[in-house]
Amino acid sequence: MTISEFKSLLRASFKSEDTEEWLDIYFNRPMGLLLALTAKRLHITPNAITIFSFFLGAAAGWMFYYRDLCHNLMGVLLLTLANFCDSADGQLARMTNQRSLLGRALDGFSSDVWFTAIYVAIALRLFPQDIPFTHVQWGWWGFVLCAAAGILAHTPQCSLADYYRQIHLFFLLGRKGSELDDSASQRAILQSLPREKWFDRLFYTLYTNYCAGQERRTPHFQQFYANVRRCYPNAEDIPQTLRDDVRRHSLPLMKYTNLLTHNLRAFSLFVGCLLDIPYLYPMVELCIMSLMYAWMHYRHERFSRMLNEKYFTT
Repeated sequence: MTISEFKSLLRASFKSEDTEEWLDIYFNRPMGLLLALTAKRLHITPNAITIFSFFLGAAAGWMFYYRDLCHNLMGVLLLTLANFCDSADGQLARMTNQRSLLGRALDGFSSDVWFTAIYVAIALRLFPQDIPFTHVQWGWWGFVLCAAAGILAHTPQCSLADYYRQIHLFFLLGRKGSELDDSASQRAILQSLPREKWFDRLFYTLYTNYCAGQERRTPHFQQFYANVRRCYPNAEDIPQTLRDDVRRHSLPLMKYTNLLTHNLRAFSLFVGCLLDIPYLYPMVELCIMSLMYAWMHYRHERFSRMLNEKYFTT
C-alpha cells in the first residue's frame, strides 16, 4: 500500500474534521488504521480485536495498582494499545463489512471493562496510603472516591459527550453520517424481537435505557429535535440555514465532547499514577471534568432552546 492510499483510508475513517481531536487525527487514528490493516491481512475479526482490548485494558488497571515507575509505564503502554484496538475494530469492520450487533455490544462494553479495572486498582493502591495532609489512611474511602468518580462523573460525562457529538454529525452530515438514535425507535425494535432472541433483546433493552437517559438530560434539545423531525421527516430535507445555525452553536462545544471522552481522562490517569498521586485521576473527573460537563450541558441546552424559538415558535 502506498502512502497516498494509506492517507486516503485514514481520511475516510474520520467522521468529520469538526469532531476529531488533534491527538486522534495524528496519533490514535493512524495507529488504529495500521492495526486494522494488519488484522485484515491476518484474517483477524473486529470482535477478536475488541475482546483483546478487554485484556489489555484490564492488564493496564493491574499495572496501575503498583507504585513503581516500571509497572506504571507498562500500564500507560497497555492502555494506549487498548485505545488503538478501540479505533481499529471499527475501521476493520467497515473495511471488511463485518458489522454486527455483537460487535456493537462488545465495543460499547470495552471501555467499561478497562476503567472498572482501573478504578479498582487505584482504590486498592490508595487503601494503605494516607489521605493528603492527614495521618488517616484512605482505607475504604478510596473505593468511595473511585465509585463516585465512575458513577457520578465518568458515565454521564462520556454518554452526554457522545450524544452531543452525534447530534453535531446529524446536522452536519445527515442521517448516514451520524449514529444519533432515540429511545422510541430502539424500543420499537426491542418489542418486535421474538423472545428466543435473548441476546438481541438484552442489547436493545440496555441501549433503549441508554438513549432514554441521554434524552432525560436534554429536555430543550428534545423539544427542538421533535420539531425538526415533525417538519422534516426526511433528514436530508432540513434546510441548510438551520443546519448551519446548529453547527455554528455546536462547533465550540466539540472540544468539550473530545476532552470528556478518553484523551484527557487518560492523561490525568497517567500523570497521577506516574507521580504516585493516583487520587488525582478521580479528583479531576469529579471536579474539573464535572465543571466542563456542566458548562457543555448548559450551553447546548441554551442554544437548543434559542433555535427552537427561532425556527418553530410562531
